[in-house]
Amino acid sequence: MNGLRTILAGLLTALVLVSSAQADTLDNVLETGIVRCGAAEGHRGFSEKSADGFWKGFDVDICRAVSAAVFGVANRVDFTEYPGPNRVAPLQSGEVDIMARSAYWTMSRDTQFGVQNVVATYFDGQALLVPETLGVVSAIQLQDVTVCAVRGSIEQDRVERYLFGQQIAYQEAYYEAFDDLVVAYKAGLCNVITAPASELQALLDKDLSASENRILPERLSLDAWGPIVRNNDDRWQNVVRWTIFALINAEELGISSQNVDTMTESKNPKVRRLLGLDGKFGAPLGIPDTWARDIIRGVGNYGEIYGRNLGRDSDLALARGKNELWTRGGLMYAPPVR
Repeated sequence: MNGLRTILAGLLTALVLVSSAQADTLDNVLETGIVRCGAAEGHRGFSEKSADGFWKGFDVDICRAVSAAVFGVANRVDFTEYPGPNRVAPLQSGEVDIMARSAYWTMSRDTQFGVQNVVATYFDGQALLVPETLGVVSAIQLQDVTVCAVRGSIEQDRVERYLFGQQIAYQEAYYEAFDDLVVAYKAGLCNVITAPASELQALLDKDLSASENRILPERLSLDAWGPIVRNNDDRWQNVVRWTIFALINAEELGISSQNVDTMTESKNPKVRRLLGLDGKFGAPLGIPDTWARDIIRGVGNYGEIYGRNLGRDSDLALARGKNELWTRGGLMYAPPVR
C-alpha cells in the first residue's frame, strides 16, 4: 500500500509539473520579469556566446525583441544553451519560454511534439560547397564527385535525389555530425559538402578560404526557420508572432532604431497604429500599447537585425535573397496592425 501511495504521489507531482509548464506563459513571464530563451551556441551569425558570456546573433535578437515588447526593454532575457538541432524537450518541460531555433518548419514538427512554429524569421536552402579546383560554377557540371553529408539526415536524402535526377555519378562519404564533414573535406575525403547555405557560408568565413572554395548557386530546398513555443498557449504565441510582424512592418514603413522617436510625428495611419499613437493594439496582447515602438527602439527593425548579424554590416555579408521584403522581391511579409 505504501508503495502504491509513493507511486501515486510521484504521478501527482509529475502532473503538477506538466500543468505548470502548460500554464499561461505570458503570466509567468510577467511574474518572473524575464523571458527565458533557449539558444544554440556557436551558430555563427545566429546565436553565439562570447568569452564573457554575452549572447549575440540574429536569433538572439528575436528573443530580445520579445523582451522589449513585454517589458519595454530588450535586456530582460535569460539565455540557456541547448546543443543539437532538435531542442523541444526544454520547451515542453517549461525550462524555457521560447526556443530561438529548433529545426526548419515541417508539419510533423507542428503536430507531434506539443510545440508550435510561430512564424518564419529566416528562409534558407540546402546548397553545395566545392573546391575551386573542381572547375565548376554550377551543380549541373558536377560529375564523378564524392559527397559529404550527415548520415540519415534530410540533407542526405535530398542530395541523393538531386544527383540521381541530374544523372550525376557520385560516391558517398557520410558522417555522424557536420563537424566531421569539414574534417573529411579538408582531408580530401570528399569534394562536395551539402548543408544549409547559411552554415556553408559561415564555414567559408571561419574554416575555409573563400577564394579557394565556392558555394554553387543551386538550392536543393527552401526551408523556413523561426522560433517555437508551446502548444495551447495562444496569448504567448500572439505576443511572439506579432513581435516578429512588428519588425517586418517597421522596415516596410521605414521606421528604424535611428528615427523611431521622430516618426511619432508622422501622419501616416499605418505608422501611427504601429507605434501605439492611434488605437489600442497592445491591450489585446496583454502588453503595453507602445510595444512595437519599444521593440524598434530596443533592437531595430527586421532589416537592421539582419544587417548587423548576417548582412552588409557583418562578417558574413549574406545577401538578403528570399529574406528581403515582399516589396523588393523577397518573402518577408507581415499582416498590418489595424
